Amino acid sequence: MPYPYQLKSIEEYNIAYQKSVEDPEGFWGAIAENFLWKKKWNSVLNWNFTEPKVEWYKGATLNITENCIDRHLDSMAHKPAIIWEPNNPGERTRIVTYSRLHKRVCQFAQVLKNNGVKKGDRVCIYMGMVPELSYAVLGCARIGAIHSVIFGGFSAQSIADRLEDAGAEFIVCCDGAYRGSKDIPLKSIIDDALIGNKTVKRVIVYTRTRTPVSMIKGRDVWWEDEMEYAETQVEKNGVVSFPAEEMDAEDPLFILYTSGSTGKPKGVVHSSAGYMVWTNYSFVNVFQYEQGDVHFCTADVGWITGHSYIVYGPLSAGATSLMFEGIPTYPDAGRFWDIIDKHKVNILYTAPTAIRSLMSYGLEPLKGKDLSSLKILGTVGEPINEEAWHWYDENIGRKKCPIVDTWWQTETGGILISNIAGITPARPGWATLPMPGVQPVLVDEKGIEVTEPDDRGFLKGNLCIKTPWPAILRTTYGDHERCRTNYFATYPGLYFTGDGALKDVNGFYRITGRVDDVLNVSGHRIGTAEVENAINMYADVVESAVVGYPHDIKGQGIYAYVILGNNKHQEETTRRNILETVTRIIGAIAKPDKIQFVLGLPKTRSGKIMRRILRKIAEGETTSLGDTSTLLDPLIVDEIKNGKL
Repeated sequence: MPYPYQLKSIEEYNIAYQKSVEDPEGFWGAIAENFLWKKKWNSVLNWNFTEPKVEWYKGATLNITENCIDRHLDSMAHKPAIIWEPNNPGERTRIVTYSRLHKRVCQFAQVLKNNGVKKGDRVCIYMGMVPELSYAVLGCARIGAIHSVIFGGFSAQSIADRLEDAGAEFIVCCDGAYRGSKDIPLKSIIDDALIGNKTVKRVIVYTRTRTPVSMIKGRDVWWEDEMEYAETQVEKNGVVSFPAEEMDAEDPLFILYTSGSTGKPKGVVHSSAGYMVWTNYSFVNVFQYEQGDVHFCTADVGWITGHSYIVYGPLSAGATSLMFEGIPTYPDAGRFWDIIDKHKVNILYTAPTAIRSLMSYGLEPLKGKDLSSLKILGTVGEPINEEAWHWYDENIGRKKCPIVDTWWQTETGGILISNIAGITPARPGWATLPMPGVQPVLVDEKGIEVTEPDDRGFLKGNLCIKTPWPAILRTTYGDHERCRTNYFATYPGLYFTGDGALKDVNGFYRITGRVDDVLNVSGHRIGTAEVENAINMYADVVESAVVGYPHDIKGQGIYAYVILGNNKHQEETTRRNILETVTRIIGAIAKPDKIQFVLGLPKTRSGKIMRRILRKIAEGETTSLGDTSTLLDPLIVDEIKNGKL
């Protein structure tokens, strides 16, 4: 089944982009006609960025699960919707067809109803990467409950904070989760998070690791028992049904928490209709998805990438989405390549962090792995450095797979700037062109549009967006003023991304990192991403992160945290070699004043480095580090503090 809105040439892209700018209501109204609605809209778009207030498809009603599941049942009931690859290599792969997905989602929707969950209730989901996680997410959407997925690596305190902020009364979790060689006791962590909690009424527990758990009478119930009972309620004479709640286009679909500089996580809220249209449109176009392709996004559903490009985007397009429970280096560094070979994966979408990590193992893990099924590669989470881009291109794509370098954020809901695979041009290290409907602008610190190129011929400024796209965040849960001040108050009339960018003569964009990660060294403005890229060019470097710190002479010095691939090294010699590399690539002005070798960096699961933590450590602050709850490995912070230069 071809997608009528899939762009197939640069000419089609140019036409679509122009129309999306000149007539956004006509453009997005036509795209929306390809979805299933209970009631059509009165207007396509109403907005202002002052309040801010954005409404897409006002007056329309729908249920996103009917678009992700029900509408596919006539033509592809037996097609795989989800392929689940377990953490443990010897364990059986599970294939979930669209028919099976429909049954399980209807069952779990009934489970939620049986346990008192109603439309508008907040349900926190704290699970490993198992298919039941997608059943829980879609089950919530089926009945109109607002899901808030919490990544399975968060601490009890982090969960408690989110439960309190969301006012959640219901939790869905696993007994435990496998992650590489680790067995994470999820239910035990939930129990700790609920000490003193007065609002949570029910905890539904799915059995995964069979780790011993406590089950509190009247509060905790087993997933399996609840699903077995619900099956008798939703299936009559072989026919499965559970009515999908009629949702307003602007009803909240989910809350996803992202860390804030204040230490309190922000609950980003996404709506039903606009988010659905955008994730589908961006998925189908950026990845040039064709029916039958296997799409492997390596993210966790606990993060926005998993929401948009494992669950909602692919399933709304009738795609086959591969969900992986484990990590790329377990039981060895060939795990991704084994999965691609085994399932004949066509699209691989992963983080530069993962690519650089796998690069450090060399080419040995690739031997004997058939990667010929791959057609398209993608990167997400952070700008990819050129060395990693070329390694990915040459060794994984065999120089025959377009690489899409996607830029977007939790707040944007989906990809905003990216090349379209094989359709629009790619350029290593550059996100390139905006998607139709996205109008970027570069402004200076006063909010004035940058029109004069620098000495390299680039426009350089703070990246803002002029007009709304369908999946823009609607608010921050329970605190709309925080949404306004964070994203719309810095430059009135614009959505401020917080990132800096370059724009070349072709209109291509390159993300240079967070604006607050720009250093001012002896009066020279230096982007941290630029310095990091230079450091990463040195042969033994796996990854680096650069921040500024107070310097008596320069005003601001450059502090580099560097991960080396080879532990057998002479520190001082390696430092000198890195400095020489940076001097060669950028110039002496960009040389780090301090280089600390570390075993890891504080990162979110989506691959973003938490530079504000590194900055505080470099500045000598070791106690008030703000919110560390979104970190993949919070313990790495103590290791870095102990090794501070």
